[in-house]
Parts: sequence; structure tokens; C-alpha cells
Amino acid sequence: MPPYKQLTQEDVDHFLHHGYIKIPACFTQSQADAVTANLWTRLGMDPHDKTTWTTERTNMPFHTSFSAATFAPKAWAAICDLLGGEDKISPEFAEWRDALIVNLGTAEQEQEGVPETEEQRQESMRNLEGWHVDGDFFVHFLDSAEQGLLVIPLFTDIVSGGGGTAICPEGIAKVAKHLEKHPEGVSPRMSLKRDPEFAREKDLRWFCEVARSCSGFVEATGKVGDVYLLHPLMLHSASKNPLRRVRVITNPPVSLRENFNFDREDGNYSLVERKTLNALGKDRLAGWKIKGGRQRIVPERVRIMEEMKKKELERLEKLKGVQVSEQEIVA
Repeated sequence: MPPYKQLTQEDVDHFLHHGYIKIPACFTQSQADAVTANLWTRLGMDPHDKTTWTTERTNMPFHTSFSAATFAPKAWAAICDLLGGEDKISPEFAEWRDALIVNLGTAEQEQEGVPETEEQRQESMRNLEGWHVDGDFFVHFLDSAEQGLLVIPLFTDIVSGGGGTAICPEGIAKVAKHLEKHPEGVSPRMSLKRDPEFAREKDLRWFCEVARSCSGFVEATGKVGDVYLLHPLMLHSASKNPLRRVRVITNPPVSLRENFNFDREDGNYSLVERKTLNALGKDRLAGWKIKGGRQRIVPERVRIMEEMKKKELERLEKLKGVQVSEQEIVA
């Protein structure tokens, strides 16, 4: 068993079985406050007036970057453990950003209330319409390095019914088998290149159909400073927030220097590679290779983020002393 800097054997076993782990208390409340200090100005909403909460969920652009290893050393060490060491990670992805993801819920959800039983809670998550796998900026292969891990730091406390990310551990195997079957590559929405819908960004039907065939959904709840680390093929979705408690997370991407390798002579696989092989029911993918060219995609959200950032800057410029320095964030 290779030495790990952060992960316990319990963490390793949980990741290999479920495809995710939660690392608690990776950063403090004061650090979270520094990152979210300008949240409401950036949103253009009033935290004390829900009638101004005109958007259920907002994926915000970033203004500030900061070192993940300095900000959340426990989380960064665990990320490195899962991916086989810090040297495997592309250096440009060693920073996190204040690209906050805010879930404020809706008045309609508030009226519906929180599901009362576990069966109702599971059914509510199963029927969510936002199920997907991250990576809207590249053609997907089983070994793609662009999406090395899914990371979810919690910048607010999140309780059940409070808009925590819904995850579908059972779906990892179904996504992995789809990618293994199509070494020619598929779109970010898992459609085939010959499919006329290949480039359609907002079509989540494939993922939602997979989720509806699964069970054992998990709601990513926790305290400020907790960080979820999930397998890159983990199906996940924004969930409803009937409690309307402000839910703030980020989703810092992690990319690798080299593609995943599922055919290692020495069998020295990273934990993420081992989980993928486990999901496929195999010890090794001997001779598996991609058949198509790797390709980057410029998603529509890039244009949307640029427009949002301009509006945020206009609101921020109206205030004085609102800029947060990197030193304040990591202190």
C-alpha cells in the first residue's frame, strides 16, 4: 500500500467503494468569509430581502485566485493522494478561484417543503433535471486528463434540504462503460460524433436517464470548510433548496499532466484509476486506446461568464474597500 499524506485507509476504502470522500475542516469560517465578502454585491441582491433573490442558482465568474495548498492544505494533500501525487497535476490547476456557485432556492420550493422520508428524499434527487458529468470544454474519452477529479468546497453550512449537491455513486460504472465502449470519443453530454445532437450543450437527457436507473443518491451536506472529492465520472446535480438557506460552494477543476492510464505494466494505478477499473469490473484494460483525436470545445458558459463579470465589476466599483487580497484570503 503506497503511503498517503492525508488519506486514511478508511478514506481509501470509501473512495474505492463509493467514488467520493468528504474531508472535514479544510479551511476556516474566516477564510470562507473573506472569499464570499462581496457575494451579495456581486449578485446584485439583498441578503435580507428574498424578493430580490431572482435567480435560483448562479454560477459566478471569478475575480480572485489563490493557492489551494495554502488555503486548504488537507484538501490539497488528499487531492494529490487520489491522483497519485502532486507531480501528476497540471500546475495551472493548483489554484482555486472565487467562482462561487450559489443556490438560493425558490418560493415554490419553499412552499413544497423538505421531503419527509428517506424514500421521498431519494425520489426527489432521482428526478432532478440537472444530472451531468463535468467537463463541457473537451471531447470525452475514458482516459481524459482534462477532468481529473471533481472538487466541491463548502463555503456555507449545508443541511439536508438546503441545496447540497446531489451525487450518484452508482452512475460512475455506467458512465465508465459508455466511455470504454466508445474509444472514438463522445461529446460532453455523452452523445456520439455521428449523432446530429453532438454539439448541443444543454441536452442532459443521457445523464438524467442514467440517474433514473440508479439508487443510493447522496446529498453533499456539511460544515463550512468541508471539501468533497469525487471521481471525475461522478454524476451530480444541483438540488432543490426548499429551506432557502444560502448555499455557497465552488467547483475548482483539477487536470492532469498526462492522461489516465488503465494498462500499467507495474500495476501502480492511482486511486482514481483503480476506482475506474473497479467500476468496469476489470483489473486492467490491456490494449485499450482511443481512436479519435482529442479536441477542446469552447462552451457557451464562457460568453455568459464574461457578461456576468462585467456586470459584477460595475456593481463592485460603486463600493469602496471591497477588494479582497490574496493575503487576506489565505490568512
